[in-house]
Amino acid sequence: MSNIIQLLPDHVANQIAAGEVVQRPASVVKELLENAIDAKASYIKLIIKEAGKTLIQVIDDGVGMSNTDARLSFERHATSKIKSAEDLFHLDTKGFRGEALASIAAIAHVELKTKQEGDEVGAEIKIEGSKITSQEACVTPKGTSICVKNLFYNIPARRNFLKSNAVELRHIIDEFHRVTMAHPDIRFDMYHNGSEIFNLPVSNYRQRIVNIFSGKTNEKLVPISEETDLVTISGFVGKPEYAKKTRGEQFFFVNHRYIKSPYLNHAVNAAFEGLVKEKTHPSYFIYLEVNPETVDINIHPTKTEIKFEDEHALYAMLRSTIKHSLGQFNVAPILDFDRDATMDTPYEYKNKAAQIPKVEVDRNFNPFKESSSSSAGSQSSGKSSFSSFKKESAGNWENLYVGLESEDPITSPTEAKTEKEEGFSTIEFESAEVTGSLFEDDEKKDLVHQNTYQLQKKYIVTTIKSGMVIIHQHRAHQRILYEELLRSITMASSVSQQLLFPLKISLSKTEMALLDTVKEQLENTGFVFGDDNLGELEITAIPSVVGEKEVGTLLEQLISDLENDVPDSGFSQTDALAKSMAKSIAVRTGTELGAEQIQYLANSLFACTEPTITPDNKTTFITFSVDEIDKKFF
Repeated sequence: MSNIIQLLPDHVANQIAAGEVVQRPASVVKELLENAIDAKASYIKLIIKEAGKTLIQVIDDGVGMSNTDARLSFERHATSKIKSAEDLFHLDTKGFRGEALASIAAIAHVELKTKQEGDEVGAEIKIEGSKITSQEACVTPKGTSICVKNLFYNIPARRNFLKSNAVELRHIIDEFHRVTMAHPDIRFDMYHNGSEIFNLPVSNYRQRIVNIFSGKTNEKLVPISEETDLVTISGFVGKPEYAKKTRGEQFFFVNHRYIKSPYLNHAVNAAFEGLVKEKTHPSYFIYLEVNPETVDINIHPTKTEIKFEDEHALYAMLRSTIKHSLGQFNVAPILDFDRDATMDTPYEYKNKAAQIPKVEVDRNFNPFKESSSSSAGSQSSGKSSFSSFKKESAGNWENLYVGLESEDPITSPTEAKTEKEEGFSTIEFESAEVTGSLFEDDEKKDLVHQNTYQLQKKYIVTTIKSGMVIIHQHRAHQRILYEELLRSITMASSVSQQLLFPLKISLSKTEMALLDTVKEQLENTGFVFGDDNLGELEITAIPSVVGEKEVGTLLEQLISDLENDVPDSGFSQTDALAKSMAKSIAVRTGTELGAEQIQYLANSLFACTEPTITPDNKTTFITFSVDEIDKKFF
């Protein structure tokens, strides 16, 4: 029997490796930026065109490569980072597999220019689909410039799986954030289609975070710091009141490498327990420094998941560090038994006795005495004034009843006399007419709504010919709003309400990129946007069905939904927008409704094209026939 196992050609092996290394343009950006950092660059520029599908270029001023190294860098498993298996546990660099450039060159057109310091000329290499088309000397500045063009040009099926430009750009920005936040000592610039997206100068960790996520981020950050033999913890957590429904601003870095760790994320959430609302997530930017021998970063292809030697101790330290910082900066209540010197009594008041306050009372004051009697009483003694008060007060009380027998109970004798002197015979008073129809109107109103009422501030109960209907008020309103919004977006016939003062909402670059994907649909619902400057979105008008206080929650929920499931275009995008907005502004469970609101919900629900289910396929109402009710009594 003939042998059936054979070695794969290099270009096939590279394409298989590319499926693991390069999933989308953002994967290429990550690998190239990490290579530039490993080359000890102090300035890195990222240039993107059409969300990386046409061009990804990374320029750095690092150490560069020689002609031989430039050629070998595109071979599989060729690396300068490790030489033996033991080196995997002493890594202080980003890339070490030696598969990145080989995998990228297998599925794109690559141009590399590099030069070392001291060399007169550099090297230029052009590769198409793992095949070197040219290699020659060139004039180039110190460092490396690598261009990746026409990604997946030779694998059309993979290219068809790429999302829209807005979605792919968002993933690129995410990777850019993860790399730049770990290295504030390096200057980064990013350009997309000729426009500057980021300009990040050399700074510290806090300033780098603020430069990335807009200027208002600074007031949201609470610093954390702890140093032990096991780990050094530093970084920042967001204040509880700024917790969001999205997980976009949650970052862990271990030895300057971005990682994902559900276990450590649980430690952070445990520290914020009781401080944030349900289904909201606090922001955090946490940097961990551990001994490289105590972690294994070679357990996942993308190297974003690592294994710690002592996870339980790390969990406890991280949780206690965050709780301590929240209490130290008066964000959370604490029990502090240390004496506060500012609460001590000043030295000169220490032995001083307390003074009893003196209260002076005018014993001759009487609010019922007339001015003449009060002046006379002030001149007399206390006993005589008291007796005169008793006599005069009786006469004063009798004067209160004078004029009550007159025809006009409101006009006093003095006022009547004044009116006669001024020549007015009558005077009219404008007042609301009281009729006997008020009770009758309420009776009629009750007759209209006697078959529809609210139950437990959650359900609406009404009757039908065959029995009764129980409607879930939140789900019913969600279905009504969904169809109204869908109609407004499709027909672009929405009604806007102009705001007296424009709303300004602070958003990150990633969140702005997400909203740009549905900005046209939002405008069709009734939103009117102004200029967005310095990470602030200005809103000058909102839809008539949305309250001004609900705008922030609505956009936050929308960003969360888009982040979890970003549709490409067309109806799916419109549908996702209408679902998210309806979910945000629908009346909540526990809201007490008036009779008109109850009737509106019941009537509007059964006027919908699909009243039985919500946009998320949940039941909106249930029915009970008379027979089913009768069976309950058997």
